[in-house]
Amino acid sequence: MQVLQTYKPFEIQEIELTEWKQRPVKNNFFELVLIREGEGIQCINYNEYNYSKGSIFLLPPLKCHSFTIEKPTKFVFLKFSDSFFKNTKGISIDRNEWFREASYILSNYNQLPGDIIRNDLDKRHIESLIAMILQESRNYGQESVNLITSLMTSILEILIRNIKKTNYFEGPQHNADDRISKMLTYINENIDKTELLKVENLADVFMMSTTYVSEYFKKQVNMPLREYIIKAKLKLVEIRLLNSDFTLTEIAQELGFTDVSHLSKTFKKYVGTSIREFKNNGEYRLLTRNACTA
Repeated sequence: MQVLQTYKPFEIQEIELTEWKQRPVKNNFFELVLIREGEGIQCINYNEYNYSKGSIFLLPPLKCHSFTIEKPTKFVFLKFSDSFFKNTKGISIDRNEWFREASYILSNYNQLPGDIIRNDLDKRHIESLIAMILQESRNYGQESVNLITSLMTSILEILIRNIKKTNYFEGPQHNADDRISKMLTYINENIDKTELLKVENLADVFMMSTTYVSEYFKKQVNMPLREYIIKAKLKLVEIRLLNSDFTLTEIAQELGFTDVSHLSKTFKKYVGTSIREFKNNGEYRLLTRNACTA
């Protein structure tokens, strides 16, 4: 089947395969995959999951992936990228807000195989939105660009809603006390708002004493509150380094680091490598990544 690619900052592929073929790897933010027809097995980092018509997956960057095709499969690959929203003119979308929302997906999605959308109604919404994007992408023009941007934003909102509701969100599962899940969600949603992450505010929001917040968090998550917040911020730093042209100054300011020096030292301490080394290695991995095999 014909492979359809639209303008550079935004890409959509519709392709039918009888066997999986490695695709050119580009530095895209992440891909949403819809299975329109077919059956087989999806693999991400050597974890397997059966797929069939209607399955919807996320393919994050830097993670090897492949599909074992058991019945001829029609794929739709929808690539989200920072540059699409940055370069689209005449559309009232806050690029920083979009990137913050998209980053939320990658920083809280645990990147295991399996359907990212569990709600049947949301699945139908996604399928309809992708069908509209495919149709519009065949009729390129400024009006189509505007509409596609709106459709992609709608898909993003549905993804975020589902990640918040399912165990794709990283954190303790099946805990009788759901306050910790709510607290983790609150922290990740407000990771760029330093004032809201202070112990005093968390105590107020979750009706705890200030002396108990940190103790409670560490007991539930097995990690000190301050360390968790720093690591959550550094996840977003990594995403921005590999998938955007944000400057280090912009990243430091957005995520509440004192300055670039503070950001660099914190990154080195927790990630174990310098920002430059991380970015160079990440870009190299994106260029040389091979699809994993079952």
